[in-house]
Amino acid sequence: MATRSSVLEEELTCPVCYEIYRDPVVLKCSHSFCKVCLQQYWRKKGSQECPVCRRRSPMNPPIPSLALKNISEAFLQDRAQRSAAASEGHCHLHNEKLKLVCLDDQTSVYVICQTSAKHEHHKLLQDAAEKHKEDLKSALNPLQGKLQALKEVKQTCNQTAEHIKTQARHTERLIKGEFEKLHQFLKEEEAGRISALREEEEQKSHMMKEKIEKITKEISSLSETIRALEQELGAEDVSFLLKYKETQRRAQCPVRDPVEVSGALINVAKHLGNLSYRVWEKMLEKNEIKYTPIILDPNTAHRNLMLAKDLKSIIYNDFRQKLPDPPGRFDVWRGILGSEGFSSGKHYWDVEVGDGTRWNLGVVRESIKRKGLFPLMPEGGVWSIELHNGKFTAKTSPHAFLSVGRKPQRIRVQLDWDRGELSFSDPSNNTPLYTFKDTFTEKLFPFFCTSDNRVPLKICPINVSVTVAAVNL
Repeated sequence: MATRSSVLEEELTCPVCYEIYRDPVVLKCSHSFCKVCLQQYWRKKGSQECPVCRRRSPMNPPIPSLALKNISEAFLQDRAQRSAAASEGHCHLHNEKLKLVCLDDQTSVYVICQTSAKHEHHKLLQDAAEKHKEDLKSALNPLQGKLQALKEVKQTCNQTAEHIKTQARHTERLIKGEFEKLHQFLKEEEAGRISALREEEEQKSHMMKEKIEKITKEISSLSETIRALEQELGAEDVSFLLKYKETQRRAQCPVRDPVEVSGALINVAKHLGNLSYRVWEKMLEKNEIKYTPIILDPNTAHRNLMLAKDLKSIIYNDFRQKLPDPPGRFDVWRGILGSEGFSSGKHYWDVEVGDGTRWNLGVVRESIKRKGLFPLMPEGGVWSIELHNGKFTAKTSPHAFLSVGRKPQRIRVQLDWDRGELSFSDPSNNTPLYTFKDTFTEKLFPFFCTSDNRVPLKICPINVSVTVAAVNL
């Protein structure tokens, strides 16, 4: 049921601006409006009609409503006084502290006022301030908790942003370092091949120089003979006949035919043929190019694990690094994942464990929760073997202890996703250690875990061979 105050306020509200009347005017149809509101409405419509009933009004200007103006101003003044008094916590009628609240009017009330006709049949609460404060405290606590959570998230975001910059700079330095090595190798290879080219040039140029000198001498000798014969042909008959035998002997002097020089040109094909391929082949021979099947993902590493610059080995450190803690980072198990997962096919990788005393190797499901403790068993989404206290164990339920004759220095992990097999063996003598058989339903990631601060876990590179396939036409 509407209160008297709300009914009065409704009657004193302009139907155009929905505020208490200011300089109200009344039209012939008895509808009232603020003078300014009506003028603006007429100007916008371009005709003098009532905004409520749309009847045309011949009155211009409209008639002011003095009574309505007085009532409106009195209502506004009374509301302002009530608001000021409520804000000060005192009754504007009795100048006493307000102790009750009228829920119908949403105003504070003095004790005596509760018996007045104004608040008759209204619901009043005593000591409402204390009650409302308790309600606000109850509402404030979760807000404060959310505020604190937001501040913590912001701090984490700030730390992550700084770490991103650090990661980028560090990675850039490593990239430049790798390319500097490649550039140095290529520069040395370029210098060697240019040196070989110039050596061939010098050798063949020297050969051609000697050939030219020899031919020049032969040309000179033959030219002299021809000149002498031509001179004799022009001599007197008696003189010619006296020297004829000698001249004939000189004319019959054997002259060898010119011999073409073979192999004199530069062997361009030898220097340029498959140049980039030959350089790459040489890089393989000199171990300048190494292929590692697994690269570790630093964003998943427990903060006590130290990674090598090439992301191919880890070791435990008692010092916990100040790193962002994203959802994908292990925070209890001292583990790390490979950067790529497998959802089909066959894959293998060798891990050098050396004389390490505490490690765990295997694969995990992509969806595994990496926060907190979880069982390193198939039931928890992990298939692995472990070395702990000198004992090798397959992490099954219950655990299966492995019989190992000679402690392996390397462990080979072989995954056949399609057949649902994960095998472990010693690659030095192909001794099998354990094989899990299961049905894999999602992508699996290589898993490495260590608590050894003396011996790192290293992923071993594999040999890369170059073969050229013959094409049958």
